[in-house]
Amino acid sequence: MATILVVDDEQGIRSFLREALRTEGHDVDEAADGSEALRKMARRAYQVVLTDLKMPGMDGTALLERIREDHPEVEVIVLTAYGTVESAVHAMKLGAFDYIQKPVASPSEVRLLVQRAAERYRARGLTEVGGEGGEIRLTWGAPAMVPVARAVERVARTEATVLLLGESGTGKEVVAQAIHRLGARVSGPFMAVNCAALSESLLESELFGHEKGAFTGALARRRGRIEAAEGGTFFLDEIGELKPALQAKLLRVLQERRFERVGGNQSIVCNVRWIAATNRDLKAMMKDGAFREDLYHRLAVFPIQIPPLRERLEDLPYLAEALAARIGANLGLRALRIDSSALDLLRKRPWPGNIRQLANAIERAAILAGTSTLRAEHFAFETEASPASGSCAQTLEDLEREAIRRALDLHGGNRRKAAEHLGIGLRTLYEKLKKYGAG
Repeated sequence: MATILVVDDEQGIRSFLREALRTEGHDVDEAADGSEALRKMARRAYQVVLTDLKMPGMDGTALLERIREDHPEVEVIVLTAYGTVESAVHAMKLGAFDYIQKPVASPSEVRLLVQRAAERYRARGLTEVGGEGGEIRLTWGAPAMVPVARAVERVARTEATVLLLGESGTGKEVVAQAIHRLGARVSGPFMAVNCAALSESLLESELFGHEKGAFTGALARRRGRIEAAEGGTFFLDEIGELKPALQAKLLRVLQERRFERVGGNQSIVCNVRWIAATNRDLKAMMKDGAFREDLYHRLAVFPIQIPPLRERLEDLPYLAEALAARIGANLGLRALRIDSSALDLLRKRPWPGNIRQLANAIERAAILAGTSTLRAEHFAFETEASPASGSCAQTLEDLEREAIRRALDLHGGNRRKAAEHLGIGLRTLYEKLKKYGAG
């Protein structure tokens, strides 16, 4: 299914195209002119636009130019009257996918062309799936991910500090890597630190490095990760877990672009691009005094909200395919694949743990199956453990409690491994266990 906008000043043409496309299951909107089309495109993400070239006011050529400027990911098919093919050729030089001559003789011609345009839209978005070394990258194909794609493309060309927001397991580090790859610092290193994974003292040493004798066990000078990221991108994951003392030190680095190693007094200039991420509500933490307001504003120059997997299920088959390839290689199962019955089941799950939970489910199913093809019965534990995505009976707290219970069960009660599985800090897991009366 594709999201499509039909733009034509003739109601009869719009109705004909709408019905021809809706029979294929496409989600179709209409606009009577170019101005109305742009207003609708500002409110909703479309994959394909069909537009007449000759319209009063803003014509199809002007609309195409605006779409190429403001919505470069959208595929545009132009409608042109018989005898004006030159205009259609000019439109294709401006970036149109193809053209259809009016009057449109066959609905099947429209359906085929729209299908090809939608496939190219998704193929271009899916260049972020896979990657070298079995790396799992993002997909931009789902409508919910289009605003993320636009934001990444725009901010990557700048040096602005980015704050990535979203639930655990949604792919925030992958978005950070995409910004790095598309930016001017691509030839430099990409350095990531999880603020929840280390104690305060260890984290300070990891970030800033230390001088010989700075503390017990500091037998030699050690460069920190900020120094190691010189000329590249530094990614601070789980920034909401940072303690107040380190928040103050990080603020100084962001403001002055310099720091000192632990136990040292030499000022070191810092030349990195900063990206931070969190699954916590930093504004609420600011009100409680747990997070510095000045640091928040330094980090949130350009915030990007990453939607959860349940809001972009259109991408689940592609993510599952990429995950299966990586997991199969790790388990020694070549050409591991997921059949249609299993994909149908996976699409009905709520995935409170998002992509990380999907990966764990695929790995568990692969171990249980012992074959290279995973079918619905191999994911029976998902049916037993989680409700259908259409159910509204459970609250977010219910889903979170269930995800924690399952992670603990999966790792034999090991809380550290369960926290890693869920993508949260151990301290956060203890707080949630206490909250739910399981601490």
